[in-house]
Amino acid sequence: MDGIVALGLLLATAGCASVYLASPNQRWRDAPWPARPARAAGALLLAAGLVVMLQVLRPAAGSFVFVHWLMLQFVLFPYLGALRSARRGSSS
Repeated sequence: MDGIVALGLLLATAGCASVYLASPNQRWRDAPWPARPARAAGALLLAAGLVVMLQVLRPAAGSFVFVHWLMLQFVLFPYLGALRSARRGSSS
């Protein structure tokens, strides 16, 4: 069961990363990914992650964990991008 929950969280992380990398303000890469395909892939990955979470956990618990995981990812990714760009700027 723990491995399946981890799969759901991993799918959600991949979906969040795909949506983040499609943003014009992302700081992980020099240029953002093409918006439509990346956002579509992100939405599919997020939906798959939610389905996995709802299969393993009860609906209230699965949706609670899923939504809180998304909040963590969407807050953490911009900070990681800022940290990366700050380190890249200081090494030049």
